[in-house]
Amino acid sequence: MTPLDPAQARFLAEARRAVLATIGPTGRPRLVPICHVLVGTAGDATLYSALDDKPKRSADPHDLGRVRDLLTRPAVTVLVDRWDEDWGRLAWLRVDGTARLLEPDDEGVGHERAIAIATLRGKYPQYVGHDLETRPIIRIELGHVVGWGPLDDTGSGVGS
Repeated sequence: MTPLDPAQARFLAEARRAVLATIGPTGRPRLVPICHVLVGTAGDATLYSALDDKPKRSADPHDLGRVRDLLTRPAVTVLVDRWDEDWGRLAWLRVDGTARLLEPDDEGVGHERAIAIATLRGKYPQYVGHDLETRPIIRIELGHVVGWGPLDDTGSGVGS
């Protein structure tokens, strides 16, 4: 595992959305915008994303393409970026990781799920009305990290 440095952790944690990339059955990437939270310290953090109850193609979260993909191939990539008309502020961070589902009926992950759900609701007030307790949570163990641009938002410099 490659730990995040403090600027990378802050950039990832503060981003309001990310793009999750999985590999579909044909080998093509599947890209899906996600809400996410980072839990832990920069050197030992885990990323979580809810399979919330917003309308989707299927009411069963296990039927979603990204879920089928990560159950078959748990290698995923998450991308966050900052766009600005001032190109000196452009920045992005790409994190490769390993995903798994934290199921609501798995007693071994109850405490971890509770922390992830509370953190998701703290970052996204829209989740207060969602029944996250009965739905799986995606857990991403972070691996290789690559970034570019001023992740610390100073407007100068280049990330790792």
